[in-house]
Amino acid sequence: MRVGISRRALLQGGAAVAAGGALHRVGFAAVGAQPLEEVGYGQVTLTSTPHLAQIENVRTVLMGLSDDSLLMPFRKMVGQDAPGEDIGGWYQYRADYDYRKEDAGLAPSATFGQWVSALSRMYAITGDPALRERAVHLNQLYSQTIATEYFAKNRFPAYCFDKLVCGLMDAHRLAGDEEALAILERTRKAALPELPGHAVDREVIWRNGKDVSWTWDESYTLPENLYLVSAQMGAERGEYREMAKRYMDDATYFDPLARGENVLGGKHAYSYVNALCSAMQAYMVGGSEKHLQAAKNGFDMLLAQSFATGGWGPDEMLQAPDSGKVFASLATSHNSFETPCGSYAHMKLTRYLLRCTREGRYGDSMERVMYNTVLGAMPLQQDGHAFYYSDYHSRPSSSGVAGSGGERVYSVHRWPCCSGTLPQVVADYWINGYFHEPGAVSVNLYLSSTLRWAEGEAKIEMEQEGTYPESPEIRLRMKTSQPALFGLKLRIPAWADAASLEVNGSPVPMTVRSGFATVQRRWRTGDTVKLELPMKPRIEILDEAHPETVAVMFGPRVLFALASGPVVARRAQALAVQQDKEGQWILESTNGPVKMVPFTSVGDRKYLTYLQLGS
Repeated sequence: MRVGISRRALLQGGAAVAAGGALHRVGFAAVGAQPLEEVGYGQVTLTSTPHLAQIENVRTVLMGLSDDSLLMPFRKMVGQDAPGEDIGGWYQYRADYDYRKEDAGLAPSATFGQWVSALSRMYAITGDPALRERAVHLNQLYSQTIATEYFAKNRFPAYCFDKLVCGLMDAHRLAGDEEALAILERTRKAALPELPGHAVDREVIWRNGKDVSWTWDESYTLPENLYLVSAQMGAERGEYREMAKRYMDDATYFDPLARGENVLGGKHAYSYVNALCSAMQAYMVGGSEKHLQAAKNGFDMLLAQSFATGGWGPDEMLQAPDSGKVFASLATSHNSFETPCGSYAHMKLTRYLLRCTREGRYGDSMERVMYNTVLGAMPLQQDGHAFYYSDYHSRPSSSGVAGSGGERVYSVHRWPCCSGTLPQVVADYWINGYFHEPGAVSVNLYLSSTLRWAEGEAKIEMEQEGTYPESPEIRLRMKTSQPALFGLKLRIPAWADAASLEVNGSPVPMTVRSGFATVQRRWRTGDTVKLELPMKPRIEILDEAHPETVAVMFGPRVLFALASGPVVARRAQALAVQQDKEGQWILESTNGPVKMVPFTSVGDRKYLTYLQLGS
């Protein structure tokens, strides 16, 4: 007997059953229209407390690092004097680095471009001139170190080049760095002799005489930012677009994915999911329908092996279908999901897919990952300790040894890759919530915020209020310089069967198309929309082969049991979980009451992501 639903079945969502008489769901939007427009970072004022806490944390860390420390690996690698403090960890350069003995010095300077990107994004959000000055100044200092020698000594020439492209591109477009594109072109010419010339899969040897650590580069992720910068530069710099095409990983990845062949098994999780963003830019900038199909198919294949949190890739590996390895990881691994890196790739990919397909299921997935993974990440530390893995360890091992549950802990690595992506994914909260198209605005994430945009000659502010997902009610209030006709599109999650809508206190019948309900009217100052997304407990199975292993869900969030040993409950008990006055949920399991909390409230307590259904 089926006792739950899988993430894939939930998120595909095209045939949801109508509920409550007022909610009707009909087919998907056709692909082919112009993608929805991203709103600018500065068009949104976000007031959600946990989101603001994260951006303040990463801002403080990035602004507190010295220029000399950030430039030290560049200077050392090109033979310049390198004064200042070595911040260590992965970021430092060591000519004698040996991956078999330690990882300090694994990826020298790799996060520099990501940090410049994040500073530029945060400047666009806040307008704080100190952020712009820092980004521009770092680029100027970096420009004094550009040399092919840097890439020759680097285990990750493509990876580091990609991050530098992103940082310089964002500094130009968001922080107004007038020299950034010239610095980028010098960087490209310096990097070219030490790049493979085409996409090389991870673990494939392309540099003779080097050990295996020199095969961990990720040239197959290059096209995303190369396509983006080619669009930013215009047709006169077509070499960036041509370079993007050369690094598309078609033969072993995108071509089979486009045909529907699942080739994810054995792939490095973060980088190959991130590569799907390159496929999306090959469509959005280059017009390749094949790559759009590859990204859509790849995403669905990813859902089929995802945890209830939306996370994926235990021990940083994607798994073959029906291998049982995702389930096995619950007993064998505490490295379940590479959280800041994975969430950054996932939220970019779902943003691109939502913009191109207009399907709300991608927003559902983005929301799930945000609340259950990265929003609960521990703060980045000034000494480089970062939150790296979410831990879903939830069951005894095959030898009968009791499971120890999961924990939120800092990585043993200092300045790992996740210290680069965390500032970027945090800044992107500001552009993930809303999208625009001529005559309509879409609300994707329900966060306390204000959006400002123009509709024709009308200047509009839309304020969003509420404590969602703590409560089901969202309110939107309009302020317009003059009456404005446009459609307000509200994402209705697939789990919200009994959603309801009011405008100025009057109920409005809802038709949900591709996961969005649209209110079309001439809006005036003072108009108020009330959206209710009722939540009730539900369970999701890990996979079809293990229907007894389930997560308890409430709205977009997983409820984590505060326990270190196995928790067994009957189906009726799992669906009867209730919230107490302190905001904790109580599950009456077969061996007594168990407290449950969302990931953002776990703190330093042991927890279980999955429980076992018993009879």
